[in-house]
Parts: sequence; C-alpha cells; structure tokens
Amino acid sequence: MHAAELIKQIRLQQPDAHFAGLGGDYMAAAECRIYQHIRRMAFMGFAAVLANYGQIRENFRIARKALLDEHPDALILIDYPSFNLRMAAFCKQHLPNTKIYYYIPPKVWAWKRRRIHKIARLCDEVLGIFPFEPAFYAKYGYRCTYVGNPTAEVIQRSGLTVQRSYSEAVLQRSDQTIAILPGSRPSEIKNCLPRMLEAARLFPDYRIIVAAAPSMPDDYYTPYLTARDTLTRDTYAAVREASAAIVNSGTATLETALLGCPQVAVYHLALPRLVALIRWIAQPLMFSIKHFTLVNIIAGREVIKECIAEKFTVNNVSAELDRLLHDEAHKKELLASYEQLSAILGSQPASVTAAAIITNQNPSIQ
Repeated sequence: MHAAELIKQIRLQQPDAHFAGLGGDYMAAAECRIYQHIRRMAFMGFAAVLANYGQIRENFRIARKALLDEHPDALILIDYPSFNLRMAAFCKQHLPNTKIYYYIPPKVWAWKRRRIHKIARLCDEVLGIFPFEPAFYAKYGYRCTYVGNPTAEVIQRSGLTVQRSYSEAVLQRSDQTIAILPGSRPSEIKNCLPRMLEAARLFPDYRIIVAAAPSMPDDYYTPYLTARDTLTRDTYAAVREASAAIVNSGTATLETALLGCPQVAVYHLALPRLVALIRWIAQPLMFSIKHFTLVNIIAGREVIKECIAEKFTVNNVSAELDRLLHDEAHKKELLASYEQLSAILGSQPASVTAAAIITNQNPSIQ
C-alpha cells in the first residue's frame, strides 16, 4: 500500500517513470510490473520459513533476475529486511550505478542494532518514518531523513480526521461494535483469530466485525465465523465506528490509534512460555525497547494494553476489552494519548517527501 502511494507520487514528479518490483495488488493497480506477488513471500517465524524454504529461494532468484533485467536507476526497499538487505548487497555488487533507498527501514532501534551498519553501507538514503529515527542514526554517525509517517498519511488521504476527541468518539459510534484485526498473514490469522473471537463473544450485546486483509480471500476467514460475525474489507470504516478493537500487533495498532478507536493489542508466539523465559534471560541483549506495539514505542509509555506471547489469553484480552467498553475514564485517557501520538508524528506527507528525495537525487529520473 505504501509502495503504491510512493509510485504515484514519483510519477507525478516524473510522468514517464517506469516501475517494476515484488509486491501486491496495490502496486499492480499503480501500474507497477509485478515479478512476484506478496502472497508467495509473506512467511514469518522459523517454522514458516523452514516449510517454505524452496519458495523463498525462488523469490531471491526472481528478484535477482528482475534487477539485472530492469537495470533500474533506483532500487527502493520497503521494510522486509531479511530479504531486502540481501537484495541491496546484490544490487551494490552487480549494479553499482543504481541508487539504493530504504523507505520504511528496519526497526534497528528496537532490536538487531548491528543492522544499522549494513543499512548505512548499502543504502544511499535512509528514509525514516518515525521522528526519533534521525537522532538514532546520528548516534552512530549515519544519516536518516524523517519523511513523515505513511500510515498517518494514508488515513489523512482517506478523508478521515486523525485526531478525535472523546466526545466526538462517542457520537461517531454507529452502534455497539467490536472490531477484530487479526493480521495479514495466514499464520497470524490461524493462530490469533480464534482467541480474538472467543474474547469478543463474551460481550453478547456487541456485534463483531472482522477486518479482512487485502491479500486474503473471504473463504480463509469463514471457518472461524458464525452468523453473528461480519467480515469486511473496509477496515478503516469498521475501526472508525467500533466501540473497541482487538488488534494483532503491527502497523494496525497505529492505524487504530490514529482512527481514534480504543484497542487491546495481541500477538501469538509458538511455545509462549519458553519464549517468555528466553526473553526474560536475553532481553537486555536482544531488545532495546520496553514495549512491542508501535503505539507504545512512539509514545514512550504504555498507552494500549499488550497481550503478547504467554499473556495472549482469552481472559486477559476480555478483561481489557471490558475496561475499554465500560470504563469511561480509561477511554477518555486513552483517546487523549492518541491525540498526543498524532501530534508527535506530525502532518508531513511521507510519500510526497520521499518521492522528492528520490527524484532529485537521480538525474536519470529527472
């Protein structure tokens, strides 16, 4: 989605620009030639990677061939560091005149800080999406430009107001609804959605709306749903009107906050108790942050409840959901924190700023 918006903005500045890459339906709609669809790339976790090792190797082959065939003026990397950093190294070796940009760079400030050196070595420009990233890179002697946050930009472009006061939030709820955002990967949906639904069904006076990911067909969700549940493709509308939401940790927590919906964040990990023990022992070495959701990381404190790994239980989720639905003081404080979060991110349009940097630094794209 963010790649597609960047493509549109680059094309506005350079109408005859040509795009090719690995991505999904949004990029295809933006007239980008897709060499491999993200449905064949969205593997997360050791077991999923191991099970799809052959496909992952094929994805690398496709990407390397595409780079050599296209011989691009610019290579734009978006997130996905394990894959993208390898492709950046390949590009640097075989196409030394191609400028490399990392838009939405890896969260090295959270973990795997050593990656910052590789990113700086391989990339001509790092285009950060959080306001604290330039200072973090500067500590290591590297440059990173804050271009704005693309999630905030997308919500603004959708015509929805980012900030929403407590009174406005109460008035804009169309009915008593709980929104569920189970993630975009098959493994996330499989492992998270049943517990999310079980927690929501403990509140029989509320309708349940499940937000489907763009790349996932409806029939992937139907085995989990009952006649009481509704599946929607309009995530923003569902979240905007919901009384509360259960959200799989990721960018969706930030979207939900910017849309002004009270939420509880969840995340599944295999063998959660073992992971909890490892995390307790290794966290000082592995992680540089106290929180795991973007909302809490950006705010620097716990704004939303995190039910992660061993804490992701139906009881924990339903307990917080009960507070979100019935504790007016808690909701009011939460929405005030959301407004502060929006102010921290600012209103700078990320794709417009990133496009200007990319085109201005590539004479062949001018």
